Amino acid sequence: MTSPTGGPALPQQRRLVTEIPGPASVAALERKRTHVADGVGTVLPVFVTAAGGGVIVDADGNSLIDLGSGIAVTSVGNAAPAVARRVHEQVDAFTHTCFMVTPYDGYVDVCAALAEVTPGDHAKKSALFNSGAEAVENAVKISRVATGRDAVAVFDHAYHGRTNLTMAMTAKNMPYKHGFGPFAGEIYRAPLSYPLRDGLSGEAAAARAIDVLDKQVGADNLACVVIEPILGEGGFVVPAPGFLPALAEWCRANSVVFVADEIQSGFCRTGDWFACDHEGVVPDLVTTAKGIAGGLPLAAVTGRAELMDSVHAGGLGGTYGGNPIACAAALGALEEMRTHDLAARAREIGAQMTAHLEKLRANHPVIADIRGRGAMMAIELCTPGTTEPDAARAAAVNAACHQAGVVTLTCGTWGNVFRFLPPLSISDDLLDEAFGVVGEAFATTA
Repeated sequence: MTSPTGGPALPQQRRLVTEIPGPASVAALERKRTHVADGVGTVLPVFVTAAGGGVIVDADGNSLIDLGSGIAVTSVGNAAPAVARRVHEQVDAFTHTCFMVTPYDGYVDVCAALAEVTPGDHAKKSALFNSGAEAVENAVKISRVATGRDAVAVFDHAYHGRTNLTMAMTAKNMPYKHGFGPFAGEIYRAPLSYPLRDGLSGEAAAARAIDVLDKQVGADNLACVVIEPILGEGGFVVPAPGFLPALAEWCRANSVVFVADEIQSGFCRTGDWFACDHEGVVPDLVTTAKGIAGGLPLAAVTGRAELMDSVHAGGLGGTYGGNPIACAAALGALEEMRTHDLAARAREIGAQMTAHLEKLRANHPVIADIRGRGAMMAIELCTPGTTEPDAARAAAVNAACHQAGVVTLTCGTWGNVFRFLPPLSISDDLLDEAFGVVGEAFATTA
C-alpha cells in the first residue's frame, strides 16, 4: 500500500517485531530520563526513526499506525513531498534573517495564502508566530488595542495554550495549570454548548452563554470572545448547530471581536478548510498553527485588515516568527492540501471512521457519544446509561491500542474521550486495520 498523497516510500503496514516499547526505545527512554526534564511527558515512549503516509517506524523496527498526526500537526503526512522539497530549497538559500530586520517573500506569500483560504471575502492581513499559544496571545493583544477594552471571554472545557495568559484562558487544571499561577486577569468563562451533557439547542446554549457574559462582564467591557469551533483538548465537543452563528452575531452587534481558535481544527482537518466554514461563520480573527506547516513550528493570526492594522508598528512580531524554513513548509503543506483535495479526503476519512465507531458503539454501551467532523472524530466513554465519565476504561483501551501498534490519544476534561486525528495521507486499508485494533482493545478490556 502507498500513501494517497504520494508521501515517503515507507511500507504502509502495521508491523510488530518487538513488544511496545522495544529494547532500543527503552534504552533511549533512559537517556531521556537523564537529560530531559520530567515535566516533559510522552504518551507512547517509542523513539521514532521514520514516518510517512499513515505509519510511524520506531528504533526497534516496529511500524505503528498513526491516529494522532502529532496532535493534528502532520495532517498532510510526515515529510510530505511538497513540504520536503520546499524546505530543502529554502535551507539551501538561507535559514534566517528575522523578518523584522530584513524581510523575504515566503512570509508575505504565507500571509497572502491565509487571506485566501480563511473564512470571509473581506480584506485580511496576517502576522506570523511560532506556536498556537503565541497566536492566541497576539489575537488578544490585537483585540484589546482595536477595541480599547480589556476583558476576554472564553468557554468551559477550552484549551488555548501553556503560556501565562493562555493558561488563564484554558479550563483544565491538571496538567496544564496546576501550580503555575497566579494567572493573567480579566479572563471570564462562559458555558459552552455540550450536546451530550446539556441537551440544549445551539440557540438556547448561546442565549445561556450570552446571559452570563452580559451579567458577569458586560458587552461594553469585552475586547473579544475566543472559542474553538470544535474543542480540541477539551474533548472534541461540537457545539449544537446555531451556537456559533448566534455567538458571532451577538459579538458583531456589540463590537466585540469574535476570535476563532482553529489551531487544531484548521487546514482541511474537519472536511472544510476551517471548522467555521461548516455553518458559514466568519470570524473577525482566526488563530492557526498545528497543520499549517506540515510539522514545522509556525502559527498565525489572520483577520480583518482594519483590526490587524490597529496595532502600532513594532507591536507584533518576534525573532523567529515566520521563519523562512517554516514558511516554505507552510507553502508546501498548502500545495499538498490543494493538489490532493485534502478537505474531501478528510470527509471520506470521517465517513469511514464514523462507520467503524457506530459498529463499536453497538457492542460497547460504554461509548456514550460519537462526535466530530471529517478527520477530527471522538468518542466519549461513560458508565453505561449515564454521563458519568469512565476515564479508567479509556486508559485501559488506550494502553491496549498502543501495545498492538496503533497510536491513539485521549483527551477531555475528565480524560474519558478518545480523539482520532489520522493524517489525511492515510490509506483506507490502514484505517480499517487501525479500527480493527481499536475494536479488539475494547473487547479485551470489557
